[in-house]
Amino acid sequence: MGPTKRITVTKAVWADLSGMREPGMTFSELIETMIEREKKRRLVGDIRRLQEGEELVEIPF
Repeated sequence: MGPTKRITVTKAVWADLSGMREPGMTFSELIETMIEREKKRRLVGDIRRLQEGEELVEIPF
């Protein structure tokens, strides 16, 4: 593992994060999982906006 950083969170956030972890999961792993989910959620939203707002054309291969 590389260098580490500390982040300050409230007790409520700490409790919520603790409740979201799987057994044996580190907070770093939990945050990585949350980041990946958010990236996917944003990508899906971007794709939906493109599909709804623009006429797409098929590119033959």
